[in-house]
Amino acid sequence: MRERPYTLLSCCMSIDGYINDASAERLLLSNDADFDRVDAVRASCDAIMVGAGTIRADDPRLLVRSPSRREIRAERGLAPSPMKVTVSNAARLDPSASFFTTGDARKLVYCTSENVDDARNRLGMLATIVDGGPQVRMAQLSVDLHARGVGRLMVEGGESVHTQFLEEGLADELQLVVAPFFVGDSRAPRLTGDGHFPWNSLRPARLVTALPLGDAVLLRYALSPRFIDEATSP
Repeated sequence: MRERPYTLLSCCMSIDGYINDASAERLLLSNDADFDRVDAVRASCDAIMVGAGTIRADDPRLLVRSPSRREIRAERGLAPSPMKVTVSNAARLDPSASFFTTGDARKLVYCTSENVDDARNRLGMLATIVDGGPQVRMAQLSVDLHARGVGRLMVEGGESVHTQFLEEGLADELQLVVAPFFVGDSRAPRLTGDGHFPWNSLRPARLVTALPLGDAVLLRYALSPRFIDEATSP
């Protein structure tokens, strides 16, 4: 098996399993304690990945916010924030999105071969456009990221990206925060879509941590033998 980064999936969802609501505004599912925890995890990673849908819906900056954590990364010879990565088969992304315009870290956009030229014309001054082949697959993407020096990858969604990493057995860890309320709208996105996952009622994931964060709770699951213990990872 070719080498890939240690991959942790990070997500916050409502009690009934939604990661957003169906409105045009972003739903805040987290709290200050969890925002700080996520910031620490980001600072420990080499790259942060989101799907194109998350960029369009949430316009995330994907930066390390804490000045002290940014300084520690700089002292290690790293950019203040990790590399940003996204995947979009057609690469129909807004050049003014915060993904491209904030932070000094390198940005990568994986798209299909037929859309590479168009993506480079529109986004090539802002990011490195990577040819993902006829259809971008997470396994090949992971191998390519490892070859580019990414040893630890944080995947922050959305639904389609999480589904693909989980279906392909590419996730080593899931950090799932459950917010203390319901969304109650079947139009809203969930943690994953339909899929055949390696973890099921006959092969459950191993719960390593259940940590209260105010009225929310962090559930940390080990998904592979590569799981890094709590003592050595945020």
